[in-house]
Amino acid sequence: MTLQSFSKTLKTAKQTYPFSIYKLLLCSSSINQTHDSPKTQLSDLNLSTFRRILSDPDIKSCKCISLFTFILESPSLFSFKPDLRAHLSLTYRVLSERKFSVAQELLKPVAIDDIIRYPFGTIVSSFVDECGCEAKVVARFFNSMIMVYSDNGKFDEVVEVFEYMKNNEIKIDEKTCTLHLLNLKRCDQMELANEFFRSMVESGRDVVSVYSLTVVVSALCYNGEIKRGRELVEEMILVKGIKPNIVTFKSMIDSCVKRWDFDELDLVFKLMESESVKLDLDTYKVLIDGFTSYGKIEEAERLIETMHDEKLRVETYLYNLIMNGYFRFGLVEKAFELHSKMSSRGVTPNKDMYWVLMNGLWKAGKVCEAMRLLDELRVNEFEIDEAMYITLVKGCYGAGMIDKCLELVAEMIRKGFIPDATVFERLADALFEVNRKEAEMMITFVVKSGVKPKYCSDLVHNEGVLLEEENLATVFSPQE
Repeated sequence: MTLQSFSKTLKTAKQTYPFSIYKLLLCSSSINQTHDSPKTQLSDLNLSTFRRILSDPDIKSCKCISLFTFILESPSLFSFKPDLRAHLSLTYRVLSERKFSVAQELLKPVAIDDIIRYPFGTIVSSFVDECGCEAKVVARFFNSMIMVYSDNGKFDEVVEVFEYMKNNEIKIDEKTCTLHLLNLKRCDQMELANEFFRSMVESGRDVVSVYSLTVVVSALCYNGEIKRGRELVEEMILVKGIKPNIVTFKSMIDSCVKRWDFDELDLVFKLMESESVKLDLDTYKVLIDGFTSYGKIEEAERLIETMHDEKLRVETYLYNLIMNGYFRFGLVEKAFELHSKMSSRGVTPNKDMYWVLMNGLWKAGKVCEAMRLLDELRVNEFEIDEAMYITLVKGCYGAGMIDKCLELVAEMIRKGFIPDATVFERLADALFEVNRKEAEMMITFVVKSGVKPKYCSDLVHNEGVLLEEENLATVFSPQE
C-alpha cells in the first residue's frame, strides 16, 4: 500500500479524530513505523476513544490491528492498556470479515496476557455483551479459543469450551478437535486424548471422523495399548459407521511388529479383511522388517510375492533383509534361491545385496563362493569398500587360502585401503610357517607403513629382510 492510498483511506479518521490520533494511526502503520514515531505520551487517546476506533467501519481492520499491536508494544506512550473488551471487539470484527487466519494470529501473540489470564466465564460474557451473536462468527471464535487453550497446554479449559459449545448448540469444527487431539498426543496425554474423543462421540455432533479416530488409535498404540486401539476401531465401525483406512491400521501394525505381538497382529489383519482395507507399500515394508527381525523369514518372503502380485514396487533392500535373515539361520540355499527369484523378477541388485551375500557366505565358511561374488561385483562396476575387503581377507585366511589373501591385500593397497596390523600379523605368521619370501616383503611393507608387528622377534636373522640394521632393534623389540 502506498502512502497516498493509505492517507486516502484515513481521511475520514482525520476529520473525525484529533490530528494527533490521526498521526498516530499513520505512524503505527507497518509502512511508516520506522520514523516519525511519537516520543512522548499521547494524552489525546484513551480507552474509550480506542474502542471507538476499533469498531469504526471507516478505518480498515488491518489498520486497527497495526494500532492495537503498536499500543501493546509501546506501553510507555499511552495512559491505558487494551482490555479484554477491546481485544474481543477487534477479534470479532476480523472474524466478521471472514479473515479467520488473521483472527487466529491475533489471538496467539497476546493470548497469555490478554485472553488466557481471564476465566472462561468472563470471556464468554464479555464476548456476548460486546460482539453480539452471529452464529458463524461465534462458532469461529470459540473454535479459535479451543486452539488457543490447546496450543498453550490449557487442556482443562479446552474441555470447558467444548462443553459450553455443545450445551449452547454452537457448531464445533471437527478439524479443530483433531488438532487438539494431536496436541494431546504430542504431549503424551493418551488418556486425555481418549477421554476427549469419547466426549466428541457422546456429543451427538458430527465431529468424529476417521482422522480423529486415527490420532487416538496411534496414541494408544504408541503406549502399547494395541488391543484398546483395535477395540476402539471396532466400536466406531459399529456405533458411528466410521470406516477406518490404511493409516488407521498402520499404527496398529507397526506397534504389533515392533513388540512381536503376532497374535494381536492376526486380529488386526482379520479386521482389515472385514473392512476391505488393503496393505500399502509402506505397511508391507514395516511387516517385512518386523518378520525378518523376529525370524519369520518365510512369512516375509510370502509378503514379497504378494507385493509382486499386486504390482507394487519391490525395492532391493527388502530382498536384502530377507536374505540376511536366511543367512542368520544358516539357510544359505534359501538365500540364493531368493536371489535367483529376485533376478527373474527384474529387481536390480545393489552393492548392499552383494555385501549381504558375501558376508553370509563367509560366515557359512563358503569362501570360494564369496570370491566368485567379488568377481561379479567387479563386472557390475560396483565400488568395493574396505569392509568387504577385510571380510574376504579374514575368510580366505580362515580357509587357508593365503595366496588369495595376498591378492586381496595388494588390491586393497592399490585402492588406498591400508589393512590394520592384525591382518598383516596373521598373514606374516602364516607365510613364515611355510618359509615364504613374501613374508619378508610384507614385514618390510608393514614397518615402512608405521605398523609394529608383534610376532617378529625370531625373524631378525631371516635372510632377505629389506630393513636397515640400525632399525632392527627398534622394529623387532618384544612388546611389553
